[in-house]
Amino acid sequence: MPAGIDIDVQFAVSADGMPDAGTLRKWAAAALQEQAKTVELVIRVVDEAEITALNRQYRGKDGATNVLSFPSELPAEVGSALIGDIVICAPVVARECVLQNKSRDAHWAHLVIHGVLHLQGLDHQTDEEARLMEAREVRLLGELGFTDPYGEMA
Repeated sequence: MPAGIDIDVQFAVSADGMPDAGTLRKWAAAALQEQAKTVELVIRVVDEAEITALNRQYRGKDGATNVLSFPSELPAEVGSALIGDIVICAPVVARECVLQNKSRDAHWAHLVIHGVLHLQGLDHQTDEEARLMEAREVRLLGELGFTDPYGEMA
């Protein structure tokens, strides 16, 4: 792990085929490589019940989703390096790998990077935001040896 990056990985669910904590940290660190300051974040791997509750409470949407990002909202005077939390639903990711014919590692890496980029302020609400965020995802995934996830869907 590069100096100045602290990533806490929490597993609230266990399932076959999930990446280990070290692999999740590696992918998250790749998305943080351009950070000039010390950063902390949490990656939490959950079941459908937990992500459904979070999706409903914080986004007003019913159902499970693959990843949610919660940027830190601590005041600057607190002096925390925490940039936020990423929550990933293992069962949803497993289903998407099958339905979208994606490799497990490629899809997990994409979702981790996607979540970390959200914590850094990137978004995809407009076409321009989406273009910039997707380009960064594709570049980072390529550096990790994965193909363009958006090209796979075309």
